[in-house]
Amino acid sequence: MSIQFCLDEARIRIEEVDHIAISRDPKANFSKKVFTALKNRLSIKNIADRLRNLQKAKDINEEFITHFGLKPNALKAKIHNVEHHRSHLASAFFASPFDDSAILSIDGFGDFSSTMTAVGKDNKITVLDAVRYPHSLGLFYTALTQFLGFPHYGDEYKVMGLAPYGKAIYENEIQQLIQLKSNGLFELDLKYFNHTKKGVRMVWAGGIPEMESVFSEEVIRLLGPQRKIDEPLTQKHKDIAASVQSVTEKVIFHVLQHLQKTTGLKNICIAGGVAQNSVANGKILQETNFERIYIPPAGHDAGTCIGAALWVYNQILQKPRTLPMLHGYFGSRFDNHYIENLLTDKKIEYFKLNQLDFYEKITSCLTNDGVIGWFQGRAEFGPRALGHRSILADPRNVNAKEIINAKIKRRESFRPFAPSILSEYVNDYFEQVDDVPFMEKVFKIKFEKRALILAVTHFDGTGRLQTVHKQTNERYYELIYSFYKATSIPILLNTSFNENEPIVNTPEEAIDCFLRTKMDMLVMEDIIIIK
Repeated sequence: MSIQFCLDEARIRIEEVDHIAISRDPKANFSKKVFTALKNRLSIKNIADRLRNLQKAKDINEEFITHFGLKPNALKAKIHNVEHHRSHLASAFFASPFDDSAILSIDGFGDFSSTMTAVGKDNKITVLDAVRYPHSLGLFYTALTQFLGFPHYGDEYKVMGLAPYGKAIYENEIQQLIQLKSNGLFELDLKYFNHTKKGVRMVWAGGIPEMESVFSEEVIRLLGPQRKIDEPLTQKHKDIAASVQSVTEKVIFHVLQHLQKTTGLKNICIAGGVAQNSVANGKILQETNFERIYIPPAGHDAGTCIGAALWVYNQILQKPRTLPMLHGYFGSRFDNHYIENLLTDKKIEYFKLNQLDFYEKITSCLTNDGVIGWFQGRAEFGPRALGHRSILADPRNVNAKEIINAKIKRRESFRPFAPSILSEYVNDYFEQVDDVPFMEKVFKIKFEKRALILAVTHFDGTGRLQTVHKQTNERYYELIYSFYKATSIPILLNTSFNENEPIVNTPEEAIDCFLRTKMDMLVMEDIIIIK
């Protein structure tokens, strides 16, 4: 469906495509995979599962022919399998504004690697080094996320959100799980992990992915009993979370410091699942000698589709670089005509206002404790809501977090909400000044400003900010500016437009979420709906 969407947007057919890039290469590190499977005596079933996955990736040509109903020779595109971490590297560097840069890809596992360092210059990337299976910083974080009672794949951000409520008093214990090496990389102490024996198996329960436990009994001997899913969070759990985050940051900075020293470069591009650790990202320029940083809007695995395409376009075909990716608004969009027809069919009342009254009406709702669903332009690409599919509230309202969780989100109270700030006011509110268009960094909020924006100030005085620019997001900018004129605060509370589900993509999904929750207002393009 994603491929069909892209073809429809470009007004072309699959038969016209010259190259197809897949961000996975079944042949990458194949001999190492076989050797490791035999050495660790992985079960026959586990090996069979892996071989089936490899075969599925290999047969992608047949998948295209079948899906699009093509004749056997109608697909002229050359299919390129791009190794997972090279896709990550390309998604960061080739999309960045830098002519040259050091590059880091760091995640769980992909094509038998977990970390890769490289140098990018113009339209060429040169790989320097890699961390191979079974060692992985992402798996280290996942193991301790599971230990803390968060079983779903992707729950690592919950541990990051919990960490500020604790103190890193278990750092020495947790450091035993992962060792820093003199070559700027790292290794796991494998006695604390069981993935070398069992593999890393994903199970699906009700559409939600879970990984089987990857930590061994040695972790329980080291830290005590595992937290059960329904068990209350104690101070010890919070302290373990703080310690996990602290050790993770040390490993990231160790890798980056060595990479900077080795390359002498001042720019750094980062991608991979661990690159979604916005707390660590916010400290990189302070903890290393890098001076500028670029992290794409989808640093995690979703972004490898763009990375694989850029690898083929720049690295293989040697085409010149395209314009840098300075926003993430690449998804679906719907005009007023479509939305009005939908509302008429559903017999839902709505109204439209002139531009001045439009922003004032929304601002009035916000300043009166209202919670707004904001649906504008193209959907964001990546895991963050960036003002096109967002739920918005007044950041000054000390109860806003509780209101949103009670009315809509129903999520853990320790998870923070983000401040979207007009880019020219970052220096007034944050201790660091940088461009953060993709909400990919956490900065300290100035002490004297915290009381003014309590709803977006995390427990430790930080905020995961999004800098909003008029040239890339005019309508969202104008709304925040309207709020600023009314309140003297150039910030809105921003969270994703959803209720424990994927972010809404279509007007139908937005209306459904609006009607079944206690949202006060829904704004879709020029159209306003009030409960």
